[in-house]
Amino acid sequence: MGMTPADSPVPADDPRFSGLLEAARALQPRTVALRRQLHKHPELGLRLPRSQAAVLHALEGLDLHVTKGESCDSVVAVLNGARPGPTVLLRGDMDALSMPEDSGLAFASEEPGRMHACGHDTHTAMLVSAARLLHSRREALAGRVVFMFQPGEEGHHGARHMIDEGVLQAGGRPVERALALHITATATSGVVTCRPGPIMASADAWLVRVTGRGGHGAMPFHAIDPVPAAAAMVGALQTMVTRRFSVFDPAVLTVGRITAGTTSNVIPETAELEGTLRTLSPEVRARALAEIPKVCEHLGAAHGCTTSFEVTTGYPPTRNDEAVAARVLELAGSVLGSRFGPVMADPLMAAEDFSYVAEQVPSTLAFLGACPPGVEPDEAPPNHSNRVHFDESAFAHGVAMYAAFALDTLR
Repeated sequence: MGMTPADSPVPADDPRFSGLLEAARALQPRTVALRRQLHKHPELGLRLPRSQAAVLHALEGLDLHVTKGESCDSVVAVLNGARPGPTVLLRGDMDALSMPEDSGLAFASEEPGRMHACGHDTHTAMLVSAARLLHSRREALAGRVVFMFQPGEEGHHGARHMIDEGVLQAGGRPVERALALHITATATSGVVTCRPGPIMASADAWLVRVTGRGGHGAMPFHAIDPVPAAAAMVGALQTMVTRRFSVFDPAVLTVGRITAGTTSNVIPETAELEGTLRTLSPEVRARALAEIPKVCEHLGAAHGCTTSFEVTTGYPPTRNDEAVAARVLELAGSVLGSRFGPVMADPLMAAEDFSYVAEQVPSTLAFLGACPPGVEPDEAPPNHSNRVHFDESAFAHGVAMYAAFALDTLR
């Protein structure tokens, strides 16, 4: 039977999931070994030759149709079930961050200035093990599974590259449901949580350049000082957010850099403000990006300055399909246990390029808790920290959830 718009409840003793978590735990040595191999040798951006080769090697021996990307070092593997049916996609990203590692782990990065600080090594390893688990149960599948091993999530639009190369049609027909798991060190280990609707924000970078007229610091009346204008813009932009946008459809605007001048007794000709804008809806995103240059232009004019505005478009908001999100939480409760599938209270204002998949396919991004033992979640170093560290025992829950999602969809 294929998917239905209103999925029936998942019984606690559903035979489709019998032994699933135990099978995921049996794969734990493989999962951990691949994760540590990737962790030692992190790669950045769209070109990840070593990571791609590791994934290809780990998939050897499985009856999968495997292709490599052209514009990026992606891997797409398709598993065909025993009977015809729909297509489900499971995503795992592979790239690392440009930063040092100070975790103290025995398998810490051996590549200077590079670290798997967002856990993408764990996503990749869990997805490989899920492919192995589902391959062993392919007789139960009515349809096909697309395993999407993606580079370039950290700001390089890797998902968009893979969509342009056809990942959403890789199984021979359009993908009808998709799931991505994202590990987090600041949630209880083994918990899988998500929410319907917006779960992560858009993220756009912007730059405002304020131009006045330079001069001597002793005679500001002979100059047009851009520094007070830029300083006024910082507060005005925050006021714009709080007074023009609803707290129930929020925008988060951060000025991360303000730069002007070269020395203490010179009024510079220019000043720059640089920051980010994060929103949970396309409408607020468009409005806020239109308002920022207006506020700065008028404030600049009030100080006798001119302004220019540049924006670097980032990822759109990630919105979970309501039915798919509810199903993921049901599956977590059934496969992992009732305490392992709580509803996530609030969205995160960070960004994720799985949003490109979610724009085209009913999808859910869910978080997998992996707080290390002996640490409270709110005290654990978070993702993107140079000291972040994930509880490897949580990996079996991630593998089981990927597999359960596919088995449930392709029943």
